[in-house]
This record gives sequence, structure tokens and C-alpha cells, in this order.
Amino acid sequence: MSAKTYIGKGRASEKYDLVNTSICLTDIPTENITKAKNGKDYVNLTVARMKETDEWNKTHTVYIDTWKPEPKEEKDDLAF
Repeated sequence: MSAKTYIGKGRASEKYDLVNTSICLTDIPTENITKAKNGKDYVNLTVARMKETDEWNKTHTVYIDTWKPEPKEEKDDLAF
């Protein structure tokens, strides 16, 4: 498992069922930005609850999701 790239923090709303976050776009490494077929750029993110609220009352953290599926193994076509 590689080190996480944290790019922001947020706070859970007490009134609504949501988490407001801010992310720093300049902290996103270019290798984590993918171009989709529609020509738009995307970054996969994960929002996670922090174990403890920080000194600015932030309850959640945002980091880049770097998970990639394992490549499929090619099977021999020699099965009888």
C-alpha cells in the first residue's frame, strides 16, 4: 500500500447529512489526473472520517484514491 496524498479536510454538518470539504488543486500530482473519453480531467478521491477532530474542528480528510484493478491473467486456449 502506497502512502496517501492528502489534499484537503472538511467538517460534517450538524444540521444536514453532508460533509463540506476544501481541496487544494495544486497538491494533486499530475499522474493522478486521468483524461476520460469525454475529454474531461478527473481525480478519484476518498473522503474519510478522521479518528479525532483536529484543532480547526475538521472531522473528515480527503485523499487521492490510487487503487487500480489487478490486470487480468491471460488463460491458455489449450483447454480440452
